Order: sequence, then C-alpha cells, then structure tokens
Amino acid sequence: MGKEWNEIGISNDFLFGKVMRDPELCRELLEVILNVPIERVEYPEEQKTIDIAQDARSVRLDVYVADGNNTVYDIEMQTVQEEGLPKRSRYYQGMIDLALIEKGEPYTKLNKSYVIFICTFDAFGKGESVYTFENMCKEEEGLSLGDETHKIFLNAKGVSKNVSPSLRAFLEYVAGNKSEDPFVKKLDEAVVKAKKNEEWRREYMTLLMRDRENVEKGRAEGYVASIRLCRKFHMTKEATLEELKHDFSLSDAEARKVLEKYWNDERK
Repeated sequence: MGKEWNEIGISNDFLFGKVMRDPELCRELLEVILNVPIERVEYPEEQKTIDIAQDARSVRLDVYVADGNNTVYDIEMQTVQEEGLPKRSRYYQGMIDLALIEKGEPYTKLNKSYVIFICTFDAFGKGESVYTFENMCKEEEGLSLGDETHKIFLNAKGVSKNVSPSLRAFLEYVAGNKSEDPFVKKLDEAVVKAKKNEEWRREYMTLLMRDRENVEKGRAEGYVASIRLCRKFHMTKEATLEELKHDFSLSDAEARKVLEKYWNDERK
C-alpha cells in the first residue's frame, strides 16, 4: 500500500477496488480492455475472498464481477513487479474455478472466465501494451483447447500501437497521466469523489498503519536474527555493527541505535 491517502491514484489497489464498485464504470472498463460490448455487470465484489478449505491458502481478489452471459472477470491492479506473476494468475484461475462449482457438480458448469492484471510495468519485457494468453495446441496452429479461460496482462508503459485510443488513454492514466478521453475523464471524476469519502479514507489509513506495523515487526525480527547470529559466532559489537549496516543498508547512526535496542533481545 505505502502512500498516504492524498497521494494515491487509480493504480492503488484499494482505491481501484472502491471506484470499481460502480457497475457502470466497471462495465465500461471491461469494454475498453476487451474491445467487446458488455450489456451489464452484476454485483461487483470489492476484494472478494475465496476460501476453499480451512487449511488452504485464501485468495483475495481486487475486483470480481460477472456479466449478463455469466462470464466472470477478476481484475487486479498490480504495481509491484514479481517473477511469480504468471503462476499467480494460474493460481487465481484455479481458485476461481473451484469457487464457481459446488462440490459434486459437473465441470461442464464452469463459466467462461478472464483473469486480468493491470500492471504499471511490462511484465514480459516485450513492449506490448496488452499480452493475452489462451491455451492453444502446439502442434496444430490455431487450435484452441476451448476451456474458455483467458489471462490478460496490461502494460501501462507499453509502446505498441495496436490498441484502441480508449485503452491507450486508460493505460496512460494508470501511469499517472491525464487524458481528455471520455471514459478516463469519468474515471478520474470517480477517483476524485472517492478520495472525498471519509469512511474510505479512515479504512485505508487503518490498513496502511497495519501494513507499516507488520513491516516494522518483520524488520525487527530480521535485526534480532542477524544480531543473534553474530553473537553465536562471538563477533564483537563493532563487527556486528558493520554487519547490520551492510545487510540492512543502515547508516552508522541507525545501525548503532538498532544494536543498542536489540543486542540483549531474547525473543524466540
């Protein structure tokens, strides 16, 4: 999450989820991305959580909607580049499928589905604005598996020309640029309105504070583990100080403060 409320824009997943609670905006966004008419979307679920079993890892989706033809869409805002993104899309797809059918029902009831990642970076490094993946036969060109699953990765920094003006304008808006495109202007108005919502601001700041506390807790545990290891090898305080500066990119003053705070920490 990271940024303060007044600093965030549409690329923030929390704000994106709130704005996409407007079914008309969500419908228009899907039309812009897929370049197909969509009659309506039904009951957008802000950050839907899918739990398959008590001991299984849950999935929290940014925006999860269905259209009038029972096609389901998961739209994710992604600002952090990570190597595992393609496999995360696979995991999301699988969990969505499991959530779509009740236990014992035939797999033929599985809906057509799209997992869409709106990225502020180029996930595949090829310069494309849109990367669309479907399951195709390697031996027979043009032969689709027909499982009706689609994974789409948008690149806000893409340079390819083969996208519609509206999609280009939207991607530029995600990248932080204004536009006179009608849909983007409508989206921007919704963002401005959302940021005036005091309840959402408080919710965001609570989550932000919790995230920062978790980061600080993880950092403290890292400090303790590093110091404990140094002490295990009978390193002096000064040698441990240098290790902290190197391992955590701390200044001399910061490292000394950490060392004094955690040198005698006995936590498990």
